[in-house]
Amino acid sequence: MNDRVLNFRFDKRTPERLDKFLVGQLQEFSRSRIQGLIADGFVDVNSDTAKKAGQTLESGFHVTVRIPPPAPTDLIAEDIPLDILFENDDLIVVNKPAGMVVHPAAGHASGTLVNAILGYDPELEGIGGEERPGVVHRLDKETSGLILLAKNERAHRWLQDQFRLRKVEKTYLALVDGKPPTPSGRVEAYIGRDPSHRKRMAIVPESRGREAISEYRTAESFKDHTWLEVHPITGRTHQIRLHCAFLGCPIVGDQIYGKKHPSIKLGRHFLHAYRLKIMLPGEKKPQIFEAPLPDELARVLTSLRAH
Repeated sequence: MNDRVLNFRFDKRTPERLDKFLVGQLQEFSRSRIQGLIADGFVDVNSDTAKKAGQTLESGFHVTVRIPPPAPTDLIAEDIPLDILFENDDLIVVNKPAGMVVHPAAGHASGTLVNAILGYDPELEGIGGEERPGVVHRLDKETSGLILLAKNERAHRWLQDQFRLRKVEKTYLALVDGKPPTPSGRVEAYIGRDPSHRKRMAIVPESRGREAISEYRTAESFKDHTWLEVHPITGRTHQIRLHCAFLGCPIVGDQIYGKKHPSIKLGRHFLHAYRLKIMLPGEKKPQIFEAPLPDELARVLTSLRAH
């Protein structure tokens, strides 16, 4: 497969950065992807290889972009059943089960959501990057629920922007040990890598972390537990799990940030991505997707209500 070659002429009176100009011309690509093409020598200005993303264009300049085909990967398409809740030409909405990793990584070379989605739709290979085709956002391995996968570059960029600009309304359901200090509230606590355990995250000072905001409300109270509805405003790694632990009410079954010996035998942590409200490409009204609470979590609630 050969490179795709595109030619543009810059006709604006006011000079402009090369990457900014190309973002407007190649709307299916993110700014970072365009900057990568420039850095890798795939962009020419007036027949010379572009020097940098911030190179200034002036009226009459010619820009040539070569878009290479997706690099071959080691990803294997696998025939793994998927619970697909919605699909159109731009995206697939999947209800991910607990125990499934989103994309291959060390220790998880197969059996992931990416392996499954490539088995379902091989055309997704290369969308948004070779290693994580179609992936827009992530869920932890033991977190069940809604996850979106883009089917083309334009949709991938659009959906990523919706998450990055905090335009997506996310609702998670969590059962926690004990209860939060107030029935509802807002947590603002910075998150960064745990300096003592590199595979864990931690609440850290502002200078060492990234802003993380979650809002919550009590959905139901029990003797020793509370069922919460959590709305993460940001999307940091392990955010809800850390914020619940920070409030003094860790998620049931979370043996990393909560009790080492779970208060309820479950085999996973009680966290479920229940609802997403998001504007889809080309639509004027947001769509709402919901994934029902898995049976093993629903049974826990039934048992608690019986006591």
